[in-house]
Amino acid sequence: MENYFGQLALATGLGLPIAVIGAGLGQGIAIYGAVQGMARQPEASGTIQTAMIIGLALIESLVIYALLMFFILQGKLPSVTQAIGAMGGAAGGGG
Repeated sequence: MENYFGQLALATGLGLPIAVIGAGLGQGIAIYGAVQGMARQPEASGTIQTAMIIGLALIESLVIYALLMFFILQGKLPSVTQAIGAMGGAAGGGG
C-alpha cells in the first residue's frame, strides 16, 4: 500500500506541471500561427483571431481538467502523520 501512495504522490506532483508545460507550449504555438496568419492576410484577422481564441479556450480547459484531477488525487493521499506512522510501523516491524 505504501508503494501505491508513493506513486499517487508522484502522479499528483508531476501531473499538473506536465499539463501546464504542454498547454503553455500549445498556446505559444497557436498564438505564433495566428500572428503569422494575420501578418500574411490582414483582411482575415477577425476570422483568425476568433479561431485562435476558441482554440486557446479548449487548451485552457484541459489545464483546468488537470487541476481538477490534481485536487481529487490530493484528497486521496494520507496525511503526513499517517504516512510517518506507516513508515515507523513498517521500519519497527522488520526486525
